[in-house]
Amino acid sequence: MDEARFRNIALGAGLVGAAVAIATGRWPRRVRIALVAGVVAFACGVGAFAYDYFTRPETLTVAAGSVDGNAFRLMSAIAARLASTSSSVRLNVVDKGTALDAVKAFSDGEADLATARADIGDLSAARTVVIVANAVVLIVVPPGSPIAKIDDLKGKTVGVLGMDLNRRVVEAITKEYDLNSAKTNFRDLALKDVAQAAKSKQVSAVLIVRPITERYLTIVRDLFPRQVKYATGLVPIESAGAIAAVDRAYESYDLPKGTIRGSPPVPDDDLTTLRVPFYLIANKNLSDDVVATLSKEVMESRRDLVSEYPLLEQVSAPNSGAAAYFNGEQRTFFDRYGDLIFYGSILLGSFASILAGTWKFIARDPPGADRRALIRLYALAAPIGYATSEKELVDAEQAIDDILKIELERHIDGHNNAAG
Repeated sequence: MDEARFRNIALGAGLVGAAVAIATGRWPRRVRIALVAGVVAFACGVGAFAYDYFTRPETLTVAAGSVDGNAFRLMSAIAARLASTSSSVRLNVVDKGTALDAVKAFSDGEADLATARADIGDLSAARTVVIVANAVVLIVVPPGSPIAKIDDLKGKTVGVLGMDLNRRVVEAITKEYDLNSAKTNFRDLALKDVAQAAKSKQVSAVLIVRPITERYLTIVRDLFPRQVKYATGLVPIESAGAIAAVDRAYESYDLPKGTIRGSPPVPDDDLTTLRVPFYLIANKNLSDDVVATLSKEVMESRRDLVSEYPLLEQVSAPNSGAAAYFNGEQRTFFDRYGDLIFYGSILLGSFASILAGTWKFIARDPPGADRRALIRLYALAAPIGYATSEKELVDAEQAIDDILKIELERHIDGHNNAAG
C-alpha cells in the first residue's frame, strides 16, 4: 500500500469519526448495537487482510542453470535457508539446465532473478545482487607437451569444454592473438572424450572455464592420464589485461603457484589468465529495499552453508546493484516509514474519536426522552382533577410512581437526558 492511499484512509477515518461523534441516535438501541457489531466485524476483517498483506513474504522466481547442476543446487540451498529463517524474501528456484537458458528466461521476463555468467547473454536490464563465484579460464595441455605459450597453439586444434557457453572467450583470445590467420581451430569437446582426443592427437590443448574449488580442480587434474615423469601443464594468457580492457566481462587474474598441484607445483609460478564472474542478477524494476534485503540474506546464508557448499566462500559484494547494503546506505526505519507513522498517529486519533462516538451512539436514548416523561406527568393532571373515585386517584398515583421510578433508574445509570 502506497503512502498516498494510506493518507486517504487516515483522512477518511477522521471523517467517519466525526460522523459517528455527531450521530443523532434516533434508531432503537438494538439496531444501533447490531450496526456497531457489523462495523467492528468489518474492521477486524480489513485489519486481518492488512496484516496479512504487510507481513506476507515477497517471493521471487530465480532462473538457475549450469551444465553440472551446481547453480540450481546452490540456489535451492539458499532458498531453503531463507524459508527456515522466516525471511521477508523467499526464492522459488527454477532449473533451466544451462547458464545460457537461465539468462534467456530472465531476459524473457520469466524470472525476477537469475544466475548469470558475465559473458553470457544481454545483462543490460539487470542489476547485480551479489557475485556468486569467479570462474577462471584455463588452457590445459597434456603431460610432457611442448606447448608453453599461446603462440605455440597456432596451427593446432584446441578442444573447448562447452563451446556454446565459452564462444565469447574463445573469440576474445582468437582476436587478441590473431589465431584465425594462424589457422588455430577450436572445437567443442565433451569431458568424457578429452583423454581419447588427446591420445589420438586430435587436440593439442583443452580450454576449460571453471571456478577454483577442490571439486573443479579435481576435474582439471583428471583431464589427462597421469604420468610419473610429467605433470599436466597450463598455458598463460599473457595479454589478459588487454582482453579485459576491451571486453569488460573479463578480468585479468593471476592464478597462484601450485593451485592445480603442489608437488611438482602446477603452475610453477603465478600464472596470468582471465577470470569471469558469475552473478546473481535481479530485474531493475525490483525495489532497492528488496534487492538490499536479498543481498543481506544471501551473505548471511553463505556463513551457514559454506561448509556444505564450498563455492559459497566466493560470494562477495558487487561493484554496483546492491551497493546500498554493502556500503551501509540502506534507508533507516524512519526514512522508510516516517510518513506512515505520522499519518498512523492521525489514524489512531481518529480511531479514538470513533470509539467515543460509538459509545455515545449506543448508550444515548432517543432525543426527547425526558420530554416524554414530563408530558406523561402533565397528562395525568386532568385525570387527577376530574377523578370521581378513590380508585382513579390511586391509579394516577401509581402511574406517577412508575414514571419517577423509571427516570430515577435512568439517572442512576448515567443517562444524561434523564428527567431531572
